[in-house]
Amino acid sequence: MSGHNRWTKIKRQKAAQGASKGKLFTKLIREITVSAKQGGGEPASNARLRLAMQAAREANMPNDTIARAIKKGTGEMGGSALEEVIYEGYGPGGVAILVECLTDNLNRTAGDIRSIFAKQGGNLAAAGSVRFLFERKGVIGLGAALGEEEVMGKAIEAGAEDVVFIEGEGWEIHTLPADLQQVAQALEQKALCPRATRWNYFPSTLAKIEGEAAGKLMKLLELLEEHDDVQNVFSNFEMDDATMDAISGA
Repeated sequence: MSGHNRWTKIKRQKAAQGASKGKLFTKLIREITVSAKQGGGEPASNARLRLAMQAAREANMPNDTIARAIKKGTGEMGGSALEEVIYEGYGPGGVAILVECLTDNLNRTAGDIRSIFAKQGGNLAAAGSVRFLFERKGVIGLGAALGEEEVMGKAIEAGAEDVVFIEGEGWEIHTLPADLQQVAQALEQKALCPRATRWNYFPSTLAKIEGEAAGKLMKLLELLEEHDDVQNVFSNFEMDDATMDAISGA
């Protein structure tokens, strides 16, 4: 397993073990609200809202909390307006980083994100100077117990771009961004039940990192993930298993 995938797994384990449910709910509620604001409150016609609601239910969020978040997005309830923004920057070792945020105060969030980068040896970059290093794709998660022949055949028939097996995680079906829901629904009809669907940014090139810079990078990524306004963090680092083990304490 590559260092990047191992870091993603470690991050999920830490979230499950120690993260505040309140912090998780805050991020999910913000995503539901913005999804409803942009695409309307009907999940049948709003793919992004469907994904947000699915993630909220997987986190055991109460239905009335989900309903309030939708109403806030559609304007049926008051509240501060949220804006989407993606910050682009470089971390230690020249690693490219994208930070997806939802905020009600752009000045506050920009200052916070800039400070986090600076304190860990990184820097924010101009819009467009980092994002071209990534490709946005839809991702559908399937269980690890499924056979390769079955997954490959049905995924291709459903319109998938690629099929990847991640050790300890299961299968990932990659799609064009606009095809995510269509492919997920086709897989359901073929008796393959998606565990999760989302959009990710995948790096087109990787930056090898090791030594002291690797530790600073992991700290930078963790601090970004912990910020209340941050929804997702994507990076293009590559790290060997020994370095990852040393940093994670494995």
